[in-house]
Amino acid sequence: MRHVIALDVGGTGMKAALVGPDGELLHQDRRATGRDRGPDAVVAAILEFAAELHGYGERHLGEPASAAGVAVPGIVDESAGIAVYAANLGWRDVPLRALLSDRLGIPVALGHDVRTGGLAEGRLGAGRGADRFFFVALGTGIAGGFGLDGRVESGAHGFAGEIGHVVVRPQGAPCPCGQRGCLERYASAAAVSEAWAKACGDPDADAADCAKAVTSGDPNAVRVWGEAVAALADGLVTAVTLLDPRVLIIGGGLAEAGSVLFQPLREAVEHRVTFQKLPTIVPAALGDTAGCLGAGLLAQDLLTTTTTPEVSP
Repeated sequence: MRHVIALDVGGTGMKAALVGPDGELLHQDRRATGRDRGPDAVVAAILEFAAELHGYGERHLGEPASAAGVAVPGIVDESAGIAVYAANLGWRDVPLRALLSDRLGIPVALGHDVRTGGLAEGRLGAGRGADRFFFVALGTGIAGGFGLDGRVESGAHGFAGEIGHVVVRPQGAPCPCGQRGCLERYASAAAVSEAWAKACGDPDADAADCAKAVTSGDPNAVRVWGEAVAALADGLVTAVTLLDPRVLIIGGGLAEAGSVLFQPLREAVEHRVTFQKLPTIVPAALGDTAGCLGAGLLAQDLLTTTTTPEVSP
């Protein structure tokens, strides 16, 4: 059965799948990245995991994979196939596409994790059928991906979609990126967790606890949550103004709050738009499979284009 390898590399773990031509997940597996042993160990773990998947497909599906797609965090030069930088993994300028091509003997595509997840949401999930969408992942940080006619824009230098570093509160809280007042410092799951822990006096409280407290009417929780929603709405309206998407797809851990997030967020965005067309705001549909599915799409795209990254001799 013709299939591709899909690998989604996170800060501590890797999710992988063998994906059929119709998007079916034919085999799934997980591994630790081994980041505690350093960046070289992470690269070695990726190569070994990919080789295992390649062998599994050959043994159990009748033929080896035709291509591979890999999604990684941090700064990614997708056209050159280089994982430029990832703070959580400690690597710099890793030629991951070439390394994997050499190991597997097949074409390999490399993508940014959030943009790759957005690609899956746009083609297979909540944005399916939309010609233009903007995907936003609300996790430890905030990042996004702008989808246009079935692909996600990476930008001239691989930085497109970094909505988490749009300044929404000038002269506000300092951000590790060097700016002050970034959206990520107010509306990420990490930011809400920090604000709620301080407000309720429990250092172990997190964003999910804050959402639960909102439903029970806790005034401090309502305040913390409202500030995060307001900041997120400000950032999203900036994206709407610049990109004019038809659909806004919101994913990540904070989106798991459901209507506690989406009802006030839709109202806040609607309140802020003036001349802009209000997009549909929907939750992501694919959950933690989005990265693997998106990596599979990157690999399948290699097989349907005339200019694919060559396998090293």
